Amino acid sequence: MPKPTSIDLSATQELRAARARSILFSRPGFVIRRLHQIHMGLFIAEVGAFNITPVQYSLLTTLVEHNEIEQTDLCMEIGLERTSVSEILPRLEARGLLSRKPSALDRRVKLVKITRKGRNLLRRIEPAARRAHDRTIEAIAPEERNHLLMQLVRLVEANNEFGNAPMRIRKNSG
Repeated sequence: MPKPTSIDLSATQELRAARARSILFSRPGFVIRRLHQIHMGLFIAEVGAFNITPVQYSLLTTLVEHNEIEQTDLCMEIGLERTSVSEILPRLEARGLLSRKPSALDRRVKLVKITRKGRNLLRRIEPAARRAHDRTIEAIAPEERNHLLMQLVRLVEANNEFGNAPMRIRKNSG
């Protein structure tokens, strides 16, 4: 059995102290949910003037990456249920931020595309959204932030199939 490092001991001591402050800090699900609530508050504080939610921001960002995409594929790209996306899209379309049209190959399939207005809004939002993301993790030392994010990514990838709407995760190509 490997000898614990000073980092391991320090983290163990910090966690003990956190658990003494609240027993709920011993539950990863509680901590993740609470951090999500905090991030939502920070996001709204930074981006609220643009009238965009974090989910809408993710959706528009994904549309920039894919240009035009089938509505069902869009759901999988961001890990959202079809009903949620079908409620969000009309609101963004009414604001002129995206367009939807039937596929020429199959009229039942809806294609979604970000508009110029949507791209412009996304560019204007970016600094505020970045501040919200930075503020969410600012209590962590800068040299530890990538490690935290990678640990969270590992958890998402390892448990993706258990979500209500699994996210499409592409394989590394190298």
